[in-house]
Amino acid sequence: MIDGMLQKCLSFDDVLLVPKKSDISSRSEISIGSHLGDYRLPLPIISSPMDTVTEGDMATAMASAGGLGIIHRYNTISEQAKMIGAALKDTSKVAAAIGVSSDSMERASAIVSTGAKIVCIDVAHGHHVNVERAIKSIKDKFGSDVVIIAGNVATPEGFTDLEDWGADAIRIGIGGGSICSTRIQTGHGVSTFQSVIACNFVRRKAKIIADGGIKRAGDIVKSIAAGADFVMLGSLLAGTEESPGEMIIDGERRRKVYRGMASKEAQVDWRGEVRSFEGISSSVPYSGPVSEVLKELERNVRSGFSYSGARDQESLKKKATFIQQTAASQTESSTHVLAR
Repeated sequence: MIDGMLQKCLSFDDVLLVPKKSDISSRSEISIGSHLGDYRLPLPIISSPMDTVTEGDMATAMASAGGLGIIHRYNTISEQAKMIGAALKDTSKVAAAIGVSSDSMERASAIVSTGAKIVCIDVAHGHHVNVERAIKSIKDKFGSDVVIIAGNVATPEGFTDLEDWGADAIRIGIGGGSICSTRIQTGHGVSTFQSVIACNFVRRKAKIIADGGIKRAGDIVKSIAAGADFVMLGSLLAGTEESPGEMIIDGERRRKVYRGMASKEAQVDWRGEVRSFEGISSSVPYSGPVSEVLKELERNVRSGFSYSGARDQESLKKKATFIQQTAASQTESSTHVLAR
């Protein structure tokens, strides 16, 4: 039912942050991280639980950089446990994903038995009774010993329900991923930026993870200013040395496979059949060690904080003033010398 005027939906490219007076003399003064349960992540970046993004090597590199890697669930329980074991001396700094099928609790138990303390309930539509059951089952069995990440949701109602069910952190964003076709195929979705703003208004203590549509460091800054505590990245990390995607050699160019887990190719590989086609398989340029990618993102995010005169996430959220861009302003905001 349509009641009155339709609500406007803004995305990252539609807005800018207004620069503010700053007394920050060095970007080293800035702390861009946040807490996830009892863990402090100095780098507010989480790698996506996709089979072309996060396995053991990526999880290890993310932990070393101060972020978090979530090992994907598109494997057997024993394979996933081996990936967790192969990732770190301290497996408590590694996360792993489960679904909501019949083996979800068995998989969760295997994850915890390896020493991992962060479990991600990874489904496309997180505002669902199956997610409610999964969260409550994990909380009943492991209590506060396990940090639960759940999602994805796009509305304040979805966020509030997952928080009430017991999720410690919630992934915000439906249909915004670069290889996701959910909005095209189903007609449903809300821009990640808009969803983060809306969910931040109703949240009490659960952490917000902005997931989808983040193309550059500026989008990370905008996400945090809008209310997010962390961002989840896929395509920006998929082309790195540590990502498990297949390398493609095209003359002197190197690329790596990056695919949505709802793509036909991914579903055939891990499920043996295609049920709902909501993603594509593609490739991204090879970008070298993930440590270098993360260092560049961190430098630019710190710079973004400094433009608002913010030394930490809390002050950025308080000081942030967003303005809406016109199409001409968007063109001016990007590098445009090549358009001459």
